[in-house]
Amino acid sequence: MKVIEMKNVDKYYGKNKVLDGVSFSVEKGHIVGLIGPNGAGKTTIMKIISGLSHRSSGELYLFEKNTEIHVNRNRISFMIENPIIDSALNARNNMEYMRLLRGVADEKRIDELLLYVGLDNAGKKQVKNFSLGMKQRLGIAMSLIADPEVLVLDEPVNGLDPEGIVEVRMILKELCEKQGKTIVISSHLLSELSELCTDYIIINHGKIVEALSTEELMDHSRSYISVKTDNISHTTAQLEKTLQINDYKVIDNSELRIFGMSGRIPELSRAITDGGDTILHFAHTNESLEEYYLSKVDHNDSEDTKRRNGVINRLSGRGDR
Repeated sequence: MKVIEMKNVDKYYGKNKVLDGVSFSVEKGHIVGLIGPNGAGKTTIMKIISGLSHRSSGELYLFEKNTEIHVNRNRISFMIENPIIDSALNARNNMEYMRLLRGVADEKRIDELLLYVGLDNAGKKQVKNFSLGMKQRLGIAMSLIADPEVLVLDEPVNGLDPEGIVEVRMILKELCEKQGKTIVISSHLLSELSELCTDYIIINHGKIVEALSTEELMDHSRSYISVKTDNISHTTAQLEKTLQINDYKVIDNSELRIFGMSGRIPELSRAITDGGDTILHFAHTNESLEEYYLSKVDHNDSEDTKRRNGVINRLSGRGDR
């Protein structure tokens, strides 16, 4: 079942087009990561889903219905940009306010949720004295008060220390795997999304660059041989000479990544040792989510750059003649 679907959605702020024909869907029980640089349109998409902003054109479906959108939004909780928390109140008072706002009769849910997110001992502590991680966990607890089917979370791990990131990740995983919640999450920490998400939507300059599952990411991302030796510069030169490698990257002057040689692993290893270098690391792996994302966004940006440069050249009279 599709719990969220956008079809050809455009969004303008004045004359500035911030979303351009955005189409994607979110399946029930999935954790979907919205990936893109600042200003790509991620928060705008979330605001349109939540009703905080109106689309200029296109269609929005919630739970496969284009009608009764406001009713169906009650089945979704949102945490966009920052949790809506009153710092002068304590955690329990903030939860009580949200309980009344969402019309939840069961007061016991407050204590259950504070315990669930690890804030049961901080219920009477003023939020202004909370760490950022505690505030984020309180925000998640508040978003769960009405037992929503879907959570839409904008940068929920932004600014957290590694321990706080792990805590939030474990909470979100459990919500999906044990409670069947659907989660849409944005983050600039792609390594964290790769640990959490089942699906990814890459957005750049207001356009969807690609939508794919974790399995499709593994299929599409390039595999490579990762090599570290006691003299990586010499190893690279030797492999260029002996095996004519040309599709490779040198990372931080310490790692050589060789593409398109997966079927020649023994030959690679032998060429390195025959060249007199000692192998410190040798592994066959796939590009990470960060690398795949950058390859997509860099390509998208390079095409935009070409178009801009073409306009500049024409305006300055330096275009093709």
